[in-house]
Amino acid sequence: MSNDKLLTTYPSPLTSSMQSQLSKTFQSYFATTPLVAFAPGRINLIGEHTDYQEGFVFPAAVSQGIWVGIQKNGLTVCRLYSMDFAQEFSFELDFISPKNGHWATYVMGMCALMKQSGYEVAGFDMVIGGNIPVGSGLSSSAALSVAIGTAISGLFDFEIPKKNIVLYAQKSEHLYAGVKCGIMDPYASAFGAEGKALLLDCRNNTHVEIPVDLGDFSLLLVNSKVKHSLADSAYNKRREACEESVRHLQAEFPEMLTLRDLTISDLEKVEKILPTTLFPKAKHVITECARVHEAAAALQSGDLKSFGKLLNASHQSLSQDFEVSCPELDFLAEKAQSLGYVLGSRMMGGGFGGCTINLVRKTEYHDFQSILSDAYSRQFAKSPDFIPVAIGDGARLV
Repeated sequence: MSNDKLLTTYPSPLTSSMQSQLSKTFQSYFATTPLVAFAPGRINLIGEHTDYQEGFVFPAAVSQGIWVGIQKNGLTVCRLYSMDFAQEFSFELDFISPKNGHWATYVMGMCALMKQSGYEVAGFDMVIGGNIPVGSGLSSSAALSVAIGTAISGLFDFEIPKKNIVLYAQKSEHLYAGVKCGIMDPYASAFGAEGKALLLDCRNNTHVEIPVDLGDFSLLLVNSKVKHSLADSAYNKRREACEESVRHLQAEFPEMLTLRDLTISDLEKVEKILPTTLFPKAKHVITECARVHEAAAALQSGDLKSFGKLLNASHQSLSQDFEVSCPELDFLAEKAQSLGYVLGSRMMGGGFGGCTINLVRKTEYHDFQSILSDAYSRQFAKSPDFIPVAIGDGARLV
């Protein structure tokens, strides 16, 4: 879960255009040629709000992402420029003081954590740009942190393992952005593989690649245009509810560490133990972990109809049990589910706004967009955005 609202972006330029534009901007500001790193945003096929209970998630990297140009400057100062904000910023490496809510905080956070780990980060110049649509739930802040880590590691030949960059990115969000995010977003950005989703175990931070062949169907995001902030109390309250549930349950289930250790067969006993305010939240995590495994099996066997039904069930659980949806997301998901050429639809991401993810027959894209746009505009007096996504590779130097 990430602070997408912090990163305004260009309206989906081609990758080569974005890279070229960033390099030209870098040369105009710093008169040198940059090393360029890219880290993608991510979608999550299914498995929402399970990662911070060490559960299972099913993300994939996408083609949209964040580009970072970087070069040594021989100083003790890091000089930054954001193309998206048209804004400069600089800081001393010996006096890192992150600013709450500022885009440069992600750079300072990654530098601070690398220095704490013994990496001798020296002064550099950096330009940042991207094409992740604002508020889309594609995890722009995770992509930014992973791109920064990849760029710094490459520039100074640190050869930092991908998993370490992922952990730095997560810890940076915790310490400097104030978001108690799970591991999924930076992990998917770092380890993504073209045409494959990652069945990720958030306890041991390992994954299995699952091929995604959608045949005549494709994934299409619908952006509700409702802006959400995961740094507010709602996200953290859901997380705290899960942690409180674990404390209630450990007397009956002494071996459990998190809700991920329980199965659907335990639900009846869980319901008797937990207060009515907590049970639905625990139920969501337990059933959602099961849906992740069912979804991976469905894709492996090419059973797209079953996969779509699992998407629908996930939305129902997120909306009714975990209570992280909103009227706009419910409207978009239910409208999509009513269409015969849509196999499944659910809200994606932290909730309270952002996107739905939809499995739509390719030949019906135009009809799908027309129907949802007209209905949504009439209901909420705003037009949704439609974002096609293709599953791409993870972070890399380019």
